[in-house]
Amino acid sequence: MYAWIFRNLPGPVWLRIIEALILIAAVVLLLMVYVFPWLSQYSPFTDSTIGQLTP
Repeated sequence: MYAWIFRNLPGPVWLRIIEALILIAAVVLLLMVYVFPWLSQYSPFTDSTIGQLTP
């Protein structure tokens, strides 16, 4: 899949490398800003029990 994306990017190799890095940065930014915060509300790993008193 990654090779297919890289082959279909326009331009010479140096430009395709820059475009691929921009695409990777855009995907990481999208995940960090929108997907992971939305997903964290459904994750049980954010519930902390440290410091809570138990009867």
